[in-house]
Amino acid sequence: MLIKNPEFKISAVSPKQYPSDGLPQVVLVGKSNVGKSSFINTMVNRKKLARTSSEPGKTRQINFYSMDNKFYFVDLPGYGYSKMSKKEQIIVGNFIEEYLTKSKNIALIVFLIDIRHSPTENDRLMYRYVIDSERPCVIVANKADKIAITKVDSYVEKLQQELNPLKDLVFLPYSSERRIYTERLWEEIEKYI
Repeated sequence: MLIKNPEFKISAVSPKQYPSDGLPQVVLVGKSNVGKSSFINTMVNRKKLARTSSEPGKTRQINFYSMDNKFYFVDLPGYGYSKMSKKEQIIVGNFIEEYLTKSKNIALIVFLIDIRHSPTENDRLMYRYVIDSERPCVIVANKADKIAITKVDSYVEKLQQELNPLKDLVFLPYSSERRIYTERLWEEIEKYI
């Protein structure tokens, strides 16, 4: 898929701020440093559409990015960032949960996880939450550039075995550096938008 005019639309913390145009929403979830902003930038071939930071935990709101006015990428704040105060974690957790339960336009959840590591307890909690939501989901094993290309498939297989031994979800490798996995992921996203 070629996105010609991606743009940042709005940051939101409550339903009254969500876009009201009814367009499908592809929601990105994952821990703070898993690379959701880089994922957005690479998928649409832009360097600075979504702001990236060397310091994790910068996203504290739900960010909506319009993709040619056809659908949205929705970047949720990452979880598991320890420098956020307990009070901030509760506030952010509440508006994430509110979005995931109240938004009527979620077409697909893209759950990003670091390909190099076993899922953390927070990853497992989010995974269970996503499964319980009964919304379509694809698991993206991100940062595939950090391991040898010949080992990528086996790492993806290991992650799937740990999280989804029934193998009823799609697990795909991804790398913002290599860019070789983008087309396969677009094929998967297009099924839902």
